[in-house]
Amino acid sequence: MAGPHPDAVSGHLPASDKVLTDFGPAKKPKRNKFAFACAILASMTSILLGYDIGVMSGAAIYIQKDLKISDVQVEILIGTLSLYSLIGSAAAGRTSDWLGRRCTILLAGSIFFVGALLMGFATNYAFLMVGRFVAGIGVGFALMIAPVYTAEVSPASTRGFLTSFPEVFMNAGGLVGYISNYAFSKLPTHLGWRMMLGVSAIPSVALAIGVLAMPESPRWLVMQGRLGEAKRVLNQTSDSKEEAQIKLSDIKEAAGIPVDYDDDIVQVTKRSHGEGVWKELFIYPTPPVRHVLVAAVGIYFFQQASGIDSVGLYSPRIFEKAGITSDGHKLLATIGVGFVKTTFILVATFLVDRVGRRPLLLSSVAGVIISLGTLGVGLTVIDHSEKKLTWAVVLCILMVLSTVAMFSIGMGPIMWLYSSEIFPLRLRAQGASIGVAVNRVTSGVISMTFISLYKAITIGGAFFLYAGITAVSWIFFYLILPETQGKTLEEMGGLFGKLNWKCSKKENEEVEGNGNGQVQLGNANGQSSA
Repeated sequence: MAGPHPDAVSGHLPASDKVLTDFGPAKKPKRNKFAFACAILASMTSILLGYDIGVMSGAAIYIQKDLKISDVQVEILIGTLSLYSLIGSAAAGRTSDWLGRRCTILLAGSIFFVGALLMGFATNYAFLMVGRFVAGIGVGFALMIAPVYTAEVSPASTRGFLTSFPEVFMNAGGLVGYISNYAFSKLPTHLGWRMMLGVSAIPSVALAIGVLAMPESPRWLVMQGRLGEAKRVLNQTSDSKEEAQIKLSDIKEAAGIPVDYDDDIVQVTKRSHGEGVWKELFIYPTPPVRHVLVAAVGIYFFQQASGIDSVGLYSPRIFEKAGITSDGHKLLATIGVGFVKTTFILVATFLVDRVGRRPLLLSSVAGVIISLGTLGVGLTVIDHSEKKLTWAVVLCILMVLSTVAMFSIGMGPIMWLYSSEIFPLRLRAQGASIGVAVNRVTSGVISMTFISLYKAITIGGAFFLYAGITAVSWIFFYLILPETQGKTLEEMGGLFGKLNWKCSKKENEEVEGNGNGQVQLGNANGQSSA
C-alpha cells in the first residue's frame, strides 16, 4: 500500500497526511560523549583533595602514635593543607587566564605529585609539614580549575550534570582514602601512615596522562583570539552545530570581538590575561557583578562553615566519642562514611539538571541542619551517661551518615557548579579563585579548631554550633541565589543584579525579553563581559 505523497512544490507532507509522531515533543539531544570525557578528565583533579581528606582522618591516628605529637599538632597538620591551598587557588586564577585552563590542570597534578612524595618519605613532623605545604598548593590549583574548565566545555543541557563531577571525584577520592587507611593499617605503624600518604602520588600521574587528551577551553581560546581552535572545540563539545555557532557568537561578544569576525586568528584588543579583573570585582562592580560575587563567596563560605570537614576529617574521633574504641572498627566505620558520600553525590548528578539548583540546595541544607542537630543530641546524651547506650551510639552513627548524605546530594556539588557558571567570562577564573580562597580559609579554620572546640563546649555543643550556622546559610541561599538551570553561561547576567530568585525556569526565560538575557556586566568604563 502506497504511503502519503509529499507536496510537489514544497516537498513536505500535507498536514492531513502527517503521522502522529510528527506532532510529538522534540527529542532531547543525546549526551555529548566528548564533553563527558573532558569533564571526567578535568574532574580527576578533585581526587587529590578527596583522597587527602579521607586518608588523613585515619593516618592522623598513626602519625600521632609514631611521631608522638600533641592534639594541637594534629589539628595543625590536618587543617593547614586548606590554608596552604590558598596560595594555589590565588595563583590559579591568573595562571589559567595566562597559560590556559589545560596547562593549569597539568600544573596542579605536578605540584601535588611532589607534595605526596615528600609526605610519603617524611622522617619527622617538620618534614611532613613541608610535604603538606607543597601538596596544599597543588590542591588549591585543582579546586579552582576543575569546575571552571568543566563548565566552559559543557553544553547548557548537561552542565549541571557534568559540573557536578569534581564533587563526585572528590568523594570517590575520599572513599579510596578511607579504604587505604584500613588496608595499610595492618602494616607496622611507622610504615603504614607513610604508605597511606605516599600512594596519593598515583592519581597525579594518571591526571598528567589524561590532560594530553583534553582540548583547551573554547572560551579561553576566544579570549586569546584563537577563533579557529575555539570553533573546533565547540563543535566537539556542543549538542549540535547550531548550538556551537550560537555559543561562539555569544563568547565573541563577551570577549569584545565583533561577531562577524570569522578568521582563525584575530587580534584581541581587550585585555585577555586577567588584567583589571580585581578592579571590576571590588572597586567598580556593577550591580550584577556585586550580586554574583556575594552569591559565590557566600556559597563557598557556608559550605565549609557547616562543619562538613570536621565530620570527614575527624570521623574516627566522633565514632570514638560515640563508643567505638577499636581502631579497626573506627576505620571500617569511616569506609561507610565514604561509601554513603559517594553514593549520594552520584544521585545528585542526575537530579541537578532535572530538579534545579535551588530546590536541591535548599532541601540538602535543611537535611544537614536536622542531621547535625540530632548528632549533637546523641553525643550530648552519651557524654552525660555513665553507661553505654546502644541506641545513642546507633543514632550517632546514623546521623554522621545522614549528614554526609544530605550534604552530598546538594550542598557539596552545587557549590562548585553554581560558582563556576555565574561569573561572566572575563571574571570567571579569578572570581572562582576568590571563592575557593574563602572556602579553603573556612575549611582550615574549621579543621584546625575542631578538637579545641569540642574540648571547650563539648562535642555535642560543637555540632549544635554547626547546625546553627547551617540554618543561617539556608536563609542566605533562599534570599540571594537565583535559579540558573537551563541557562547558557552567557545568559547568566540576566538573573543577577536584582532579587528575582522567585522566578521559575519558565519565568526566567521570559525575563530574557528582547535578547538572550545578557546585561551589562562590565566595569564602570563600560566594558561588557557577559
